Amino acid sequence: MLSEPPTTKMFKNIITTLRGEAGFRYIAKAREMTRVGLKVINFGVGQPDVPTFQHIVDEAKKALDSGFTGYTETSGIPELRAAISEYLNSRYGSDVKADEVIVTPGAKPAIFLAIASYIEPGDEVIIPEPSFPAYPEIVRFLGAKPIYVPLKWINEDRGFEIDLNTIESAITSKTKMIVINNPHNPTGTVFSPKQIEDIYRIAAEHRLLILADEIYDNFLYDGEKLKSFISFADWRDYLLYVNGFSKTFSMTGWRLGYLVARSEVVSKMTRLAVNIWSCATSFVQRAGVAALKGSWKTVEDMIKLFERRRNVAVKKLKEIRGIKVYPSKGTFYLFPYIGDILRVVGMSSEQFVENLIGRKHVVVLPGTVFPDKAGAEFIRISFALNEDKIIEGIERFKSFVEELMRG
Repeated sequence: MLSEPPTTKMFKNIITTLRGEAGFRYIAKAREMTRVGLKVINFGVGQPDVPTFQHIVDEAKKALDSGFTGYTETSGIPELRAAISEYLNSRYGSDVKADEVIVTPGAKPAIFLAIASYIEPGDEVIIPEPSFPAYPEIVRFLGAKPIYVPLKWINEDRGFEIDLNTIESAITSKTKMIVINNPHNPTGTVFSPKQIEDIYRIAAEHRLLILADEIYDNFLYDGEKLKSFISFADWRDYLLYVNGFSKTFSMTGWRLGYLVARSEVVSKMTRLAVNIWSCATSFVQRAGVAALKGSWKTVEDMIKLFERRRNVAVKKLKEIRGIKVYPSKGTFYLFPYIGDILRVVGMSSEQFVENLIGRKHVVVLPGTVFPDKAGAEFIRISFALNEDKIIEGIERFKSFVEELMRG
């Protein structure tokens, strides 16, 4: 009998343990239900529903028509790197230079590049949770250990807050990095300037890296302002900064992101990048220049639209007995607390979500898909869909809760 073939026998075990993004499983289920004719309302999707803005599309077409389809510099075309540095300096008062930017095929590769360039087996990385799944999975893949620090749920008025004492007490001799996503997915929290300054101070005192993911930096509501890590005068000493085009310009499928670090670090990171993806897509980079240098009115209008949608969603959710919802200050997500309901009906958040999908054809995500445990009594709802769908979806959600509670 033949032994097990090397394609399966030699498969790296760590790959089989990676969780990936469990949220995509629910999105796939929604697509399958839609395919068989069911009217599904999908609050699980993490992307703007508006089309990519026309001036960006036109620039990509222009680049294609002109034959700009070959390889580019691994770190990105010079005009895009310059446009990114100009954007960050104008918005946050920073002093980023073009050679301190490396363009990536999406923000996830930027996150991977940042972590892989520094983290070694046995290192520890502090990650506030609930968190974007990619952070801990990349850390684990590299043989290091994610150290979760739970955000504190306060109440409907204050939402989630970061406990700085818990972060500092989690630091050991093995700690090398703190990951901060601000505005925060999935909770919709925008950390205060004071909290950002304190995190930065802690990192500086302990000589730690900060990986700052600010992909939602333009999705701010109620006049909220963002204190960016890139605004610190000595950011080059401690910061690896990630951002991208997917959310702000509704370019999720275009796959365009970037990483900012001191120039000598960027030049070394390029050696890893060239061995993984060679370069970001050429004509998409041209579109990125148009996105940053074109009119921002389209972005501003989208943010206003999303703020109205948030208000509608919050109002409707507050009509449901047992739901506690904080009106998120950033991103396009709400993270309602459903713990009281779960206890009454004897369900986990995963069971709750599965039943909601099966019985009402409404897709939300259980808080547990955002590791580790702090989201166990929450669900994530995206309000990146039109108001009619938001209203109908939450009405279905309400009837589902009422039926559960009666039962």
